[in-house]
Amino acid sequence: MATKPNYRTKQREQLLDYMKTVPGEHITVGDVCDYLHRQGVSIGQTTVYRQMERMVDEGLVQKYVIDINSPACFAYIPEDDHFKEGICFHCKCEKCGKLIHMNCEALGDIKEHLMEHHGFVLDPRRTVFYGVCEDCRANNSVK
Repeated sequence: MATKPNYRTKQREQLLDYMKTVPGEHITVGDVCDYLHRQGVSIGQTTVYRQMERMVDEGLVQKYVIDINSPACFAYIPEDDHFKEGICFHCKCEKCGKLIHMNCEALGDIKEHLMEHHGFVLDPRRTVFYGVCEDCRANNSVK
């Protein structure tokens, strides 16, 4: 079965240009649409999602799915970035639902420890720590 050619449309280039301005940040399709609409670009969510999926297939961006209640996130990661291998953990606030993306070297040690000492290969793109974020702790005096 033949694969579809990757057309370099103006919308695709605008989308990729935007992703390059926020390397390593996790962006939802809604974030992309909001940004592009503010720039005067008319583009639908379905088109953005389809283009993002193509860029994932091409290795230009990474896709992160945290859980069924959170939208998928996409991140453009430059070729020379050491996070290209997908070392990204997440923290989700149980109070407000905020998702915090953590590219933290210390957490990479957890991944290595699990492999070396327990024979377990961790997928950091799907690893979520649950707790209470700093803002909610400050607002509700949660320790």
